Formats: sequence, C-alpha cells, structure tokens
Amino acid sequence: MKKKAINALKKTPLHFLFWLIVWFFFFSFFSIGTQNIDFIFWFSTLLSIITIVSTYQFIYQLIPNYLIHKKYKLFALYTFYSLVFIVCAVLVTVVFGFVFFYNLEFKNMPALTKNFGVILICVLLIIVLASSFKILKYNYQSLEEKKTLENKFLQTQLQLKEQELKFLKMQIHPHFLFNTLNTLYGFALKKADETPGMILKLSDLLDYILYQVDKPTVFLVDEMKHIKNYIALEKSRFQESLQVDFSVNLEDHKIQIPPMLLLPFVENAFKHGAQIDNILKIKINLEIKDKYLVFEVNNYVNTSSKTKSGIGLENIKKRLNMLYGLKSSLLIKETEKSFITYLKVPL
Repeated sequence: MKKKAINALKKTPLHFLFWLIVWFFFFSFFSIGTQNIDFIFWFSTLLSIITIVSTYQFIYQLIPNYLIHKKYKLFALYTFYSLVFIVCAVLVTVVFGFVFFYNLEFKNMPALTKNFGVILICVLLIIVLASSFKILKYNYQSLEEKKTLENKFLQTQLQLKEQELKFLKMQIHPHFLFNTLNTLYGFALKKADETPGMILKLSDLLDYILYQVDKPTVFLVDEMKHIKNYIALEKSRFQESLQVDFSVNLEDHKIQIPPMLLLPFVENAFKHGAQIDNILKIKINLEIKDKYLVFEVNNYVNTSSKTKSGIGLENIKKRLNMLYGLKSSLLIKETEKSFITYLKVPL
C-alpha cells in the first residue's frame, strides 16, 4: 500500500500538468468567436471535470478490470453506461451556460459552445487518447514482465543444466580407481619399476577428471593423452590378457572438444568388456570426417552377462543432448558377442 501511495504521489505533478493542458485546450478552442471570458472559464472547467472523471473511470476501472482480463461483455456494458453519463454531463454543461450566462438566449451563445457534437468529440478525444496511452503502457509493462520471467526461467534452467553437466562430467566409476590402487599396491610390494610411472599416469588422469572438467573445452589431443594413460593403467592391471587396438586419424592438433567427452566410452568398454580366450579385446577408432568427430569403440561381451547401459550411458546421452542437441548422434549396437558405440559430433 505504501509503495502504491508513493507511486501515486510521484505521478501527481504529471497528471496535474496534463489536465492543465487539457483545460487550456478547452479554453482556447471554445473561446473562438466570443469575448465572454467568464463563461468560457466555467465552461472549460466543467468540461475538464467531466473529462477527468470519465478518463479515470476508464484507465483505473474499466480497462484494468474488464478489458485487460478479456471480460469484453462487461467492458462494453460499462462503456455504454459511461457514454450515457458523458452525454448527459455535456448536455447539462451546455444547459448551464444557456441558463446562467445567456439568460435563455440560445442565439447569443458562441457557436462552438452550443454545438453538442463538437463538444462531445473534444471530450471523447481526450478520453480515447488517455485510454490508449494506458493500454500501450500496460502492454509495454506486460512485455517487460514477460521478458523478466523468461530471463529468470532461462537463468534457472541454465544453472540446473550447468549443475547437471558438472555432475555428468565428474562421473567416474569407483571400480576403476580401486582396481588401479590395488594394482599399484601389488606393484609397490614387489617394488616393480613400473610403479612410479603408474602413479604419475593416475595422478594426471585424476587431475583431468576432477579439475579440468570445469573448463568449457579442452584440446582433443589432451583427451587422447588421458585416454592413453587410462589404457596404460588398465594394461598394467591386465598385463598380457589385454589387447587394445587404438587407431587415431588426427591432423589438426588445435581441435577442441568438451572435456570427458570420449573417456567415458572407453571406461565403459573396460567395465563391461569380456575376455574371449582369456584376452580382453577392445577396438577404438577416432577420425575427423567433414568437420565431424567420429569415435567408435568396440568390445566383446559374454552372452551370459549382457552389457547394461545403466546410469552411465544414460547420463552420457543427456550430456550430449545438452551440448549438441540434435546435431550429435550416438548409435549403440549390441550383438551376442560385441558391444559397439558409435559417436558423431560436430566440431
């Protein structure tokens, strides 16, 4: 209530100035052809009062309560009532001048002040102008409010997407870390020469997974480097029972991609891959075709334990949708003995 009162007080000088201009318009217009200043003064004042009452009735009652809320029948009904009031009030004003200033001598009245049609048009013109301004102002405020709401909604959506994207990028299956640490523990007990190199690779990989994901993009060669580190760590664990065919066709070393875009597919192949003849075989192929990055991973699976897409692949699909929308494609093909993922994203 206080805020409305303050806003009303702020608008008072502008309203006063506007109605002063309207009164001056009436006074100047209807004084044409007469020297009776007293009559024109009172005539213009009465017309101004009629116009003020009618205008405020429209802009503060009829328009906001009925027209804006699309109650067109009620708006039309009350508009009709208002027009009847305006016509009667203008007629009373003319009669007032006719009786009190010209002693029932109609011929002596100024031509414009006894022309009922002209007087009515002047009053209605002011009301229409003020009402039109009110409608335009309301439409402008509605557009601003709509834009504000849309911006808040988009900002909220963006924050949610950023949080979800961060969660998806931070995803790493704990079994890989535990298995690698167990392997490191075994190597440390044996005091194997490979231990320092494994620790360094694991440190680089964890740094990439935990911290570099905050970057919007990374160089594709860096992603490849960390995939190779991942494979090297798994190689240390599987030893001779792992066979990875990693083919890369990359000429431009400045290509950038979102971090952790490809590594989850490789990690998924190791998690769900099955050994055939005591050997885990994984084929990985990366190439650039017509400004698209094409990444394919192929691993064998047991017939008895089919690969489950689970949360991992579902989250990957969500992330791809957030990053590329319909511009990317992820094809997953599962047969009795193999599981193939085919990713194609624009550069």
